[in-house]
Amino acid sequence: MLSARIVLVFARLAVWEASRRRLLLAVALLTLIVIVATAWGFSKLGSPTLDRGRPLSETELRLVASQLLIVVAFLFAAVLALMAAVVGAPSVSGELESGLALAPLARPVRRAEMVLGKWLGLGALLAAYAAASGVLELIAVDLTTGYVPPHPVQLIAYVTGVGLVLLTLTLFLSTRLASMTAGIVPLICYFMAWIGGIVGGAGQALANGTLIAIGTVTNLLLPTDGLWRGAVYAMEPAAVIAGLQEAGPAVAASPFSVAHPPPPALLAWTVVWFLAMLALTLWSMHTREV
Repeated sequence: MLSARIVLVFARLAVWEASRRRLLLAVALLTLIVIVATAWGFSKLGSPTLDRGRPLSETELRLVASQLLIVVAFLFAAVLALMAAVVGAPSVSGELESGLALAPLARPVRRAEMVLGKWLGLGALLAAYAAASGVLELIAVDLTTGYVPPHPVQLIAYVTGVGLVLLTLTLFLSTRLASMTAGIVPLICYFMAWIGGIVGGAGQALANGTLIAIGTVTNLLLPTDGLWRGAVYAMEPAAVIAGLQEAGPAVAASPFSVAHPPPPALLAWTVVWFLAMLALTLWSMHTREV
């Protein structure tokens, strides 16, 4: 039977090990710089220009702010995916290659406890970053434009889900591949899934069954694009959503315009994907020679 105490010990060790790397400090500083820079940019949206002679109205300002916020959120989602790959890749393979994993595994410690602890600790670290950066960015946008997304909690939850999906995949690969390979492959899969979502959306716009199937398969293999589109939907005001729904399936190809929320089947599949990938990771670690 797995020990929750041992799992939490490994979780704390994973957080401590990741937090002492300078990369996380650099990411935190760069995130603050991005938030300050975007806040300054949002504050200039309402200023009159030479060709427009008047400031934006309140409605126009919020519509423009909502669209720019989607682009900024995509940047944070990409950074979160990069963090997941960087902190997750050496967490298992690095200790196996260096022999550091032999000490705890020689004691009455199950391999599953070590893997689950690392997943829990690193997942909590990613969730904390997503929540902190998301809240700070939303506060900056609200103070400068007065715009708040209709569903801010769902926005942060969907973006966090993107990071957790990449972390889970990275941990699985880390049980079998070298650290560098285990970090690069998930990032390639992330952008391939994003492109697959665009292809699937183009299939909906063109009523092409083959393209729709490609988008569906990529979303099943790695549900990051579906989660990202859920985040986009959470940021769009009602007026934008109504316009997109009137436009029909033609807007489905754009990863920055979503007319409908993620279907419940996709969210249910994401939960199944997490459970299956964690089970596969535990099996891979259990069968690996140490």
